[in-house]
Amino acid sequence: MRKFLSIIMTIILSSTLLVGCTSKDDGIQKIGFIVSTLNNPFFVDLKIGIEKKAKELGYEVVVLDSQNDPAKEVSNMEDITVKDVDIVLLNPVDSDSAIASVMIANNSDLPVITVDRAANGGEVVSHIASDNIAGGEMAASYLIEQLGGKGNIVELEGIAGSSATRDRGQGFKNGIKNSEFNSVAKQSADFDRTKGLSVMENIIQSKGDIDAVFAQNDEMALGAQKALEDAKMNDVLVVGFDATDDAVDAVKAGEMAATVAQQPMLIGEVAVNAAHKLLSGQKIESFIPVDLKLITK
Repeated sequence: MRKFLSIIMTIILSSTLLVGCTSKDDGIQKIGFIVSTLNNPFFVDLKIGIEKKAKELGYEVVVLDSQNDPAKEVSNMEDITVKDVDIVLLNPVDSDSAIASVMIANNSDLPVITVDRAANGGEVVSHIASDNIAGGEMAASYLIEQLGGKGNIVELEGIAGSSATRDRGQGFKNGIKNSEFNSVAKQSADFDRTKGLSVMENIIQSKGDIDAVFAQNDEMALGAQKALEDAKMNDVLVVGFDATDDAVDAVKAGEMAATVAQQPMLIGEVAVNAAHKLLSGQKIESFIPVDLKLITK
């Protein structure tokens, strides 16, 4: 028993020493980054942008992947509050469930900047994102121009409750309200390529007559494009959102009509610059927009 207690005490003392050995001992500040998922090229690029700018400015980055699970996001926020970070960049899975994550940070006096998707509550210092409403309107204007404002439209929506889903959908709705488009289907595919494929296959079977698809991200757009290709419906215009490498290649090949170009690496860089300003004692805007553009062939 005495030997057993001695071993336990050794483990506890070792753990205590390890806890004290953080990067703060080297005077290096840490930025925490909680990302909704790394199973998506857009968020991989966002991570690259954050890490690149952080390295330039002398910060260490702690990255935790929520795997598109709001419960995992909450757990990640709990974890990051004990990793000695100075600020957290949060890319929420869901804007409503993100409230709990933000409040955990608030209770630990850890400043939060949301990235790409907003949180619907809690105290957030700033939100860094493209103007998703303007992007949705941009996609609508393009389809009106291409189709003369007439035709059957399918909308593939992202994760229910996320600000990107809400804002891109609202922008598209704003853009087509004075047109003669007929929205024949509006379904969620959770920003996922495989789900985009299966949802689009079901829509094709039930609706048939389709002139265009607006997908709220490129992963869903690429899935929809594959379903249309398999159904020999290559004349249907598919517009995505994010301008990922796969989508841009598909546009250049004439497989997709267009994609609204976010700049995820730039969003990441802007987020780190904002964090740096805040940690340097400067004030930052509550919303910092990043420019969009439409990519066509």
